[in-house]
Amino acid sequence: MDEGAGDASPPPAAPPPAHAPPPAPQPPTAAAPSQRDVSASPTSSRSVTETVNGSHRFVIQGYSLAKGMGVGKHIASETFSVGGFQWAVYFYPDGKNPEDNSAYVSVFIALASEGTDVRALFELTLLDQSGKGKHKVHSHFDRSLESGPYTLKYRGSMWGYKRFFRRTALETSDFLKDDCLKINCTVGVVVSTIDYSRPHSIQVPDSDIGYHFGSLLGNQEGVDVILNVGGERFHAHKLVLAARSHVFRSQFFDDESEGEKNEVDESDELREFSIDDMEPKVFKAMLHFIYRDTLVDENELGTSSSDGSVFDTLVAKLLAAADKYDLGRLRLLCESYLCKGISVASVASTLALADRHHAMELKAVCLKFAAENLSAVIRTEGFLYLRDNCPSLQSEILKTVAGCEEQCSSGGKSQSVCAQLSDGGDTSGRRVRPRI
Repeated sequence: MDEGAGDASPPPAAPPPAHAPPPAPQPPTAAAPSQRDVSASPTSSRSVTETVNGSHRFVIQGYSLAKGMGVGKHIASETFSVGGFQWAVYFYPDGKNPEDNSAYVSVFIALASEGTDVRALFELTLLDQSGKGKHKVHSHFDRSLESGPYTLKYRGSMWGYKRFFRRTALETSDFLKDDCLKINCTVGVVVSTIDYSRPHSIQVPDSDIGYHFGSLLGNQEGVDVILNVGGERFHAHKLVLAARSHVFRSQFFDDESEGEKNEVDESDELREFSIDDMEPKVFKAMLHFIYRDTLVDENELGTSSSDGSVFDTLVAKLLAAADKYDLGRLRLLCESYLCKGISVASVASTLALADRHHAMELKAVCLKFAAENLSAVIRTEGFLYLRDNCPSLQSEILKTVAGCEEQCSSGGKSQSVCAQLSDGGDTSGRRVRPRI
């Protein structure tokens, strides 16, 4: 029986000869290359693919007037941002497909910004306005897709339905109420990220410097200046005001010599400064920002009046204060707040306000809004005020209209707008001086 078959064992070593010297000591052998260093920590990562979702409601008021504009012609919503891309809803009242002979309305979601191979999920919902909740929904979400998300190749690519709804059925349905349709659009842009393990992490809370400085103002500790605003006295800290506004810095320090600046004032008497061109409530709101870096409560800021005037609101007066004291961040906060309230009635007075106080971001938004809605804006009292008191702003609106015309394939609309401007804009011939 051959028990060693297949083994490659070396032959036994011969015994050393008698009186032979002992063998020399051998150095220790290194660890085998295949031996793993168990002290190294393993690392890991994972790819996470998910959707960034956003929604937009598109209200189509005056559906009956939109009919007859022609097959293939659409009404576009305002663009909205989802996943780093701009999108728009296109509604075709006479349909997109000539073969359907205007028997259907068409609805599409379009990629409105530059992008290649943008993968996304979509949902279009025509709202039931009877209150019964029987909405018409076409959705990619919450269902299995055989070929995965839809891919839009380039700007202008669209997803939707040529035969979204038969027109005769739509016009007798609960989806149309008061000549109005409401369409909800949801876009889910597919994004992939790499999540990798981190051995340790420490959470850092948000900055609380505004809280601490606000407490400094609230408890009046260390105050060294009094601001008299319309008879109301405010205690504050010169260094805080000077650090936030170079106007205050000049007022407090520029008239002092170097010796006076370095000298410690040990007297108990506080120096008082008068501010005669601002209301106490406006100055209080400005102090709130200077110490806390935020606006006062939204309920205090106010909105435009019924005739569209914004000049009497606290936020408008705060914008003027930001301009006077060169508080750039406060100006932008006020611009952002005013921007949310822009409407046909208020855009003209908001434009005049923005121009007066160098609010350039707000001014640009107002010009664009006025140009896009000019046929309605020119009939407001605020626009008459611009015509009589701010002709340069009216010229800037015209330039904005001209810029929009260059981007439009047909210039007929802009021509009619210019004609309305040239004859005064108000079709009834009234000249009403607004209260703004």
